[in-house]
Amino acid sequence: MSKLIEIRGLTKVYDACTALYDVNLEIGSGKIVGLLGPNGSGKTTMIKILCGLLRPTSGSVFVDGQPIGIETKRVISYLPDKTYLDDNRSIKDTINLFVDFYSDFDPYRAYDMLGKLGINPEAKPKTLSKGNKEKVQLILVMSRRAKLYILDEPIAGVDPAARDYILNTILTNYDPQATILISTHLIADVEKVLNEVIFLHNGQVALHAFTDDLRAREGKSVDELFREVYRCSANY
Repeated sequence: MSKLIEIRGLTKVYDACTALYDVNLEIGSGKIVGLLGPNGSGKTTMIKILCGLLRPTSGSVFVDGQPIGIETKRVISYLPDKTYLDDNRSIKDTINLFVDFYSDFDPYRAYDMLGKLGINPEAKPKTLSKGNKEKVQLILVMSRRAKLYILDEPIAGVDPAARDYILNTILTNYDPQATILISTHLIADVEKVLNEVIFLHNGQVALHAFTDDLRAREGKSVDELFREVYRCSANY
């Protein structure tokens, strides 16, 4: 597989705090990768640098062979961990906005997923439950024909039954040649779909491995290994 993400010597310093230090990482195309780590490990900083929302202090970052900039933003579809929907704009109007803004946005895919969920495109987000708002945001992100999907906590705000739908939506609505990078604390729910995992700790890559190899070598699930490595409670 070709290298879709290439990171060399990435460091990000905020005042006296080092969020990432000398990170070196390669991620190929056609992967579903879990970006895992406790709070403060550098996950959000790395995501924002990949999306061009933050600039590194030093080092280089390439996506699809290009340095972070306008060209890389064209190939990245990003789901932030905060709500970005306009509560007073209908879902249909938001879809029209995405059509205008993103040349790779597929409105037919978006309406199909909304229909399967029974969500009215004429509805405004302020009338939806928190879980349905999160589903709409994911639908918008997955309706782009991107090369890299970056999903920050895509299942954190929904009930367990809805998580299965969301994971199925992720699996069935992206090009197999694309890569999905998922940052989450709910490892047990997502590890079944992950090809690779990356553990971040104190701003550095502590582990990068194929999921099946890791489970076979350690004799435990990724979630169990994560809790052991970080000595985490349920509220990490």
